[in-house]
Amino acid sequence: MTTLVLVPGLLCDGFVWSEQQRALSAQMQVWVADHGALDSLTNMASAILRDAPAERFALAGHSMGGRVALEVFRLAPHRVQRLALLDTGWRPRQPGAKGEEERTSRLALLETAFQHGMRVMGRQWASGMVHPNRLDTPIFEAIVAMIERKTPEIFAAQIHALLTRPDATAQLRALQCPVLVLCGRQDAWSCLSQHVEMAELIRRSHLRIIEECGHMSTLEQPAAVTAALTEWLGDME
Repeated sequence: MTTLVLVPGLLCDGFVWSEQQRALSAQMQVWVADHGALDSLTNMASAILRDAPAERFALAGHSMGGRVALEVFRLAPHRVQRLALLDTGWRPRQPGAKGEEERTSRLALLETAFQHGMRVMGRQWASGMVHPNRLDTPIFEAIVAMIERKTPEIFAAQIHALLTRPDATAQLRALQCPVLVLCGRQDAWSCLSQHVEMAELIRRSHLRIIEECGHMSTLEQPAAVTAALTEWLGDME
């Protein structure tokens, strides 16, 4: 039986993959990773390799989870049958002023979390994560509730993982398995042009654009994302 490993992003848990897990579990074994308080992408990837319920698996990562998935491939390429990268990136933090701007922005959110709580920070942060039409809708509130389930300490650990992220260009160029690159057209966090570049670096990639969708594609347009994943999984035995 096929095993599908799903990797959540920053401050996300299994809820972010809930619709995909529900839809695909009838056809295959689906397992969702949990990063806990790990503070590096390498440690997150190592935990997946240790805990995944099969030796070889299809691997899909969303947002930070896409970066973790690329690190899984770096550590153990023989275990990854195919890869899906959703609303994510591969570059390290930029040097100089741009990189410092990112650090300052992330640490400001962390300070808000410590001072005012995860819910206040989550509403502020998530407002830039979804399509504008989904602000203050039930799905937006569910995303905020998911963020609130995490602690500031977990947020700090995951921010550290992102600020120290490696350059994954070599992994993209080394990929030879089927790869899905997926992005919401209105993703303001990990923009579409970035995904076009990513797809161009990968030998066997298919780019799928999800319409009327921001960064949280698995929740904003669950049916379209599930359809794309189903097509990507295709003829796996």
